[in-house]
Formats: sequence, structure tokens, C-alpha cells
Amino acid sequence: MASADAPRSFLRPSLDWLLVFIPVAFALRYVPGWENQTALFIVSALAIIPIAGWMGNATEQLAHRLGEGVGGLLNASFGNAAELIIALMALRAGLIDVVKASITGSIIGNLLLVLGVSIFAGGMRHPQQRFNKTAARVSCTALILSAAALVIPTVFHVTAASRPGGWTPAAEQSLSLAIACVLLATYGAILVFSLVTHKNLFAGAVDADAAPTAEHAEEVWSVGRAVIVLVVATGLVAWMSEFLVGAVEAARHSLGVTETFVGVIIVAVVGNAAEHSTAVTMALKNKMDLALGIAIGSSLQIALFVTPVLVFCSYLFAQRLNLEFSVPEVAAVVIAAFVADQIAGDGESNWLEGAQLLALYCIIAVLFFYLPAAH
Repeated sequence: MASADAPRSFLRPSLDWLLVFIPVAFALRYVPGWENQTALFIVSALAIIPIAGWMGNATEQLAHRLGEGVGGLLNASFGNAAELIIALMALRAGLIDVVKASITGSIIGNLLLVLGVSIFAGGMRHPQQRFNKTAARVSCTALILSAAALVIPTVFHVTAASRPGGWTPAAEQSLSLAIACVLLATYGAILVFSLVTHKNLFAGAVDADAAPTAEHAEEVWSVGRAVIVLVVATGLVAWMSEFLVGAVEAARHSLGVTETFVGVIIVAVVGNAAEHSTAVTMALKNKMDLALGIAIGSSLQIALFVTPVLVFCSYLFAQRLNLEFSVPEVAAVVIAAFVADQIAGDGESNWLEGAQLLALYCIIAVLFFYLPAAH
């Protein structure tokens, strides 16, 4: 029976099929005469998707092996490692607009695209799906807080710039650094709340984290195997991210898009693709607590953990990252957080709510496609 199932398992559609793009990316980058920056950008983006899935799977296997407390912290810390690595590579290259756009794009993508597809797919199979509205509301409240943190630096810039000597780059950087510290402290409080004092509210989410996200993770890995896979996958993501970031300029010109669109839509989708498939799978199984935990939890991690870490890390590079985002980016994050909070408020979902989230994501994507470059 096992041998008969093996071919069917191999032929089943999987993100792992995209691993074929890894050698293609190396060929486009290093083989003389094969150089094509636009192709390298596309191929590198596709190659990152399955590697990010392996990173997430290895992290979850380690979390499962190390116990609930350490495992939950491990998942919380490394759940968005791929997005963080891509952003760090862009930060090192001085692509500040791409970094900022990838932050807002990841938040918007998880709240509207991932959650929308999950609710829509789950709703088509199950007419009414229920979830823990208390846990969802706690997460959505934290999201609204993080959205406010993105609004404040923009408000400061507009207000202070209207007054003589009121705005300086140094003042804006200091404000961003202070807000980053508050965001990180808030993230720490949420970890204590969800993993220690009120972990019963998040029991479903913890079980989801302990379960493998990829099809190939049905077996339980040893700690050694999980560590090796995590290290190798991290190295490959960093390598592919360097290819991706290095080809951004050429690709955006040939594709006719701005850096903001690349960050908000393309980079964000690439970094979150593995989580997208997992959330949809959980929704199809009528496990909406897990689907919401993946979508909303990932947005929270980007806003409260990855963003301040990038602000701190920017001090290691030539250009420092501040938290002043463009008005369209701020508006998109605030609207996404508000709509997600409304949907999570009643503890129920149906396919129409998923379709509405996807419609809003399409509207925002069209906005950033037509939005002219800032410079």
C-alpha cells in the first residue's frame, strides 16, 4: 500500500515543484551569456516560495519537539523569517521604498488575500464556519494598534513640516526608534498573554503551529534533521533574496511597475505563499481558528516584531529605516485592519465575507499598480 501511495503523493500538486527554479536562478546569475535580470527576478521569486515553506516546516517541527512554551516562542520568533531575510537584503541594497512596501504589503496580504482566500474556500465547502471571537478580537485590536503606529510618523511629518524648523530627519528617526521600541514591547506582552497567562484562548492556534504546514511533513522529524533543513533553507532564502533584490531595478523597468508595487504585491506574496496554502488547507478542513491564527498572527508578527527589528538593523547599513509610510500605504493598512476586525467580531464567517476581502485586496492592488513612483 505504501509503495502504491508513493507515486500518487509525488504527483500530487505541491509547492515543492517550484524547487526546480533554484538551479535555474543560479544559472541565470552565474552562467556567462545567460544574464537576464527580469527573468532572474521572476525565477528567484518563484524559488523562494518552496524554500520558505521548508523553513516554516522545519521551525514547526522544532517547535513540536521542544515543547509548548519554547515551541510557541520559536514559532513566534521565526514564523516570518523569509520575509525578514528578503527585507534585510533590500535594506542592505538601500531599497528603502521596497522594504517599507514589503512591510505594508505583508500586513495587507495576510489580512485580505490570505484571510480572504481562506474564508472563501472554507465557506464554499462549509456554509457557516465558527471560530473563537475572543482570541480573534485580541489579535485584531493589536493590529489596529500597529496600524496607528504607522499613522503617527506620517502625521508627525505633515504637522511638523508645516512649522518652521519643526521637522528634521533626525527627529523623525528618533520618533521611529521610540515607536519601534513600543511595538517590540507590545509584541512581548502579546507573547506572554497568548503563551502563558491566557494560552487557553489560543489552544487552536498553538495546535496549528505544532502541526506541519507542508504535505511532506506528515512524518515527525528529529531535532538534528529539522536544524539542518532550517539552516540550509535559511541560506538558500538569503541567496535567492540577494538575486531577487539585485534584479529589482531592471525588473521593475521592464515590467513597468514601481518599487512600491514590487514591495506591496510581489515581494509580499512571495514571502507569504507557504502560509497562504496552509491557511487555505485549514479552512477547507473547517479549522477556522487555525486559519485565522495563521493569517492574523502573521500580520501581527510583521507589524510588531519584523518592523521594529528592521528599524534596529538599519543602523548597521548606510541608510536608516524610519516608520514614515506614504499615505496610500497607511490608508491601506488601516482599512485592512478595520475590515478584519469587523469580520472577526461575530465569531462566524461565510464565503461572501471572503469574497469581500478579496475584492478589497484587488482594489488596493490596482491602486498601487497605477500609483506613480515617489521619486
